[in-house]
Amino acid sequence: MLEIRPTCENCYKPLPNGSPDAMICTFECTFCADCVTSVLENVCPNCGGGFEKRPTRPSGPLARNPVSTTKVHKPVDMEKFGLLRERYKNISPDKR
Repeated sequence: MLEIRPTCENCYKPLPNGSPDAMICTFECTFCADCVTSVLENVCPNCGGGFEKRPTRPSGPLARNPVSTTKVHKPVDMEKFGLLRERYKNISPDKR
């Protein structure tokens, strides 16, 4: 089950359940749409994968399975990430 993390790992923008700006990679690394587009260029700095819009947990299951309260804030080190981003940004995530 998805954790539904509450913030962008890079800029710390709030991303509550249902946020249209929440994006995740296959390992649930969570970033806002602005960071994914402008900073990361659809390359996860943690795993090199791509991003998809995070689904919203419906209110019924939300009561039984609340979203995570754990906030992950580890701004991207652009010097280290630059090589990974350049390597993968023009390759489809399913081909990386």
